[in-house]
Amino acid sequence: RFQVLIIGRANAGKTTLLQTVCNTTDLPEVFDGKGNKVLDVTFLHHGYHNIENQSVFHSNLGFIFHDSCGLESGSVNELEDMRCL
Repeated sequence: RFQVLIIGRANAGKTTLLQTVCNTTDLPEVFDGKGNKVLDVTFLHHGYHNIENQSVFHSNLGFIFHDSCGLESGSVNELEDMRCL
């Protein structure tokens, strides 16, 4: 399976783009690094995210997506998290 990190500004349409690529309108299922299903609060609250979580669309199981949930200006921690992936 291919792993893809999608990066962009908050509310830029990253999830919508992934839905289009995967030919679905459903939200992805999200799993932590151990494979446990988690509630992805990134869809509910901007600013909180874990880019290590894996988002999977049932319509396209060949890809695992990591959503940056929007980079904010001056956020050194987010940049360092992405460098570690």
